[in-house]
Amino acid sequence: MKTSDFEYELPPDRIAQTPVEPRDHSRLLVLHRASGRIEHRRFWEIEDYLEAGDVLVLNESRVIPARLLGEKRGGGAKVEILLLNRLDTGTWEALARPGKRLRKGSVIEIASADGKDRLIAEIRDKRADGTVIVRLSEESLIERMGTVPLPPYIHETLSDPERYQTVYARNKGSVAAPTAGLHFTPALLDRIRGKGIEIAFVTLHVGLGSFRPVKTEDPAQHVLHNEFCEVSPDTARRLSLAKREGRRIVAVGTTAVRSIEKAAQLNGEVEAFRGWNDLYILPGYRFRTVEALVTNFHLPRSTLLMLVCAFAGRDLTLGAYKEAVRKGYRFYSFGDAMLIL
Repeated sequence: MKTSDFEYELPPDRIAQTPVEPRDHSRLLVLHRASGRIEHRRFWEIEDYLEAGDVLVLNESRVIPARLLGEKRGGGAKVEILLLNRLDTGTWEALARPGKRLRKGSVIEIASADGKDRLIAEIRDKRADGTVIVRLSEESLIERMGTVPLPPYIHETLSDPERYQTVYARNKGSVAAPTAGLHFTPALLDRIRGKGIEIAFVTLHVGLGSFRPVKTEDPAQHVLHNEFCEVSPDTARRLSLAKREGRRIVAVGTTAVRSIEKAAQLNGEVEAFRGWNDLYILPGYRFRTVEALVTNFHLPRSTLLMLVCAFAGRDLTLGAYKEAVRKGYRFYSFGDAMLIL
């Protein structure tokens, strides 16, 4: 298996720059693993494929305004800091640009738009993986002084930042949205519940582990970065009960997959989990809990695409991607969705 095995051709105009309105009117490619059959629907029709007793697992992490722009003290060089993981009060793991100009002890001053507030970020450590440890003078200022970091392939300004949040986002901590959930509306979730489908929540704060590209030709040599994850005792109990009763677990997004698979035991029982998640799912992985998956269309050579290929099979997945390109589907964060059964 090589990283280049997960390559595909995508015309640039297929990369979605803005979200569809309303949310649930995006397109939905339905892929049946057993037969290879593909259907083309709209996302709000997903309820046709969900059955009473199913458990729909959603990641309720909320994107924080993690992008901070400032100047290096003593030189005035522009510096961009992208917060990744909160390690302690005021202490964060982050990415910083330009990283080569920053040393341990460097101080970055970040001013508010009106100039009334000032946030100080000190580089406490530089790591071999390219991340830094920063100490913030006043953590509460992040909400006012930071901006939501959209992916680099999105070039248009987002008029409403809430469109890069799921409607159920609650726990602050992600630096990128768990995008498979962006298609759900409150009304659609109410209809799903009305059919007797359970909804369970997990938290995985999307960070470097999800979006750092694979640069090794052998994907097994890629090191997945830790991301904070929590599967509550209630969610663990409900998922274990569903498994014992033969009911289907439907994960919304690769982050939901990694959360519940991390918490799953060899016998399929799910235990509560709270900690760092570095579960790296490649083809050959044996899934313990997830039986259906809702996911967006992912970047070539990404760990996210590799996870989907592990679930549905590489040839079947890339065949579905080829069909999606041919049919004019929209790709990546603001793009359309797949339901894999």
